[in-house]
Amino acid sequence: MEPFKQIKGIVTLLDLPNVDTDQIIPKQFLKRIERTGFGQFLFYDWRFVDGKKPNTEFEMNADRYRGATILVTRANFGSGSSREHAPWALLDYGFRCIIAPSFADIFYNNCFKNGILPVRLSEAQIETIFERVRKTPGYHLTVDLEKKTITSDDGLDFTFELDEFRRHCLLGGLDDIGLTLQHGEAIRAYELRHPQTLAARSSIETGKIKKAH
Repeated sequence: MEPFKQIKGIVTLLDLPNVDTDQIIPKQFLKRIERTGFGQFLFYDWRFVDGKKPNTEFEMNADRYRGATILVTRANFGSGSSREHAPWALLDYGFRCIIAPSFADIFYNNCFKNGILPVRLSEAQIETIFERVRKTPGYHLTVDLEKKTITSDDGLDFTFELDEFRRHCLLGGLDDIGLTLQHGEAIRAYELRHPQTLAARSSIETGKIKKAH
């Protein structure tokens, strides 16, 4: 997982509350076996007309938002099913940070496991960002995870709160596997110290499987 320390990027807006995971990545695209390539289907039913032509009425499709890495949206983002494909699609599209007043819990947790920083700000702060983005094409924000700040060239300066363990994992690019691998030497040392115990345990488990059949 790629570490997240600081990004400065174009901001795009999604002015909708209660965006659920089926809207983020529709169910017909969940048959893919890879974790990549989902970005092309992000917000599919909104971004395209009849699945082909870009929907010019969908704000995110505007040229001014091209190349955006920060998504600012409304309350309860990521509700609905627990599908991890939702953060996969957002990340594959190019978003590294999502800013909203609130997130669905499972979606929020899945973001950290996939290298996306979800930031909670107040409704008033979100509204301020919306106003500035709409006034300024190509509007940029700088999100600094080490300082826990969101700033802009035109004087915006917000701080945000984040659980320190999640912050540590994002800064180091550590998902669940990465966290386990940090203890690789201790795991190998244990295996070397207890070969007979491991062998006996393996034999017992094999016996149980044979009896079950």
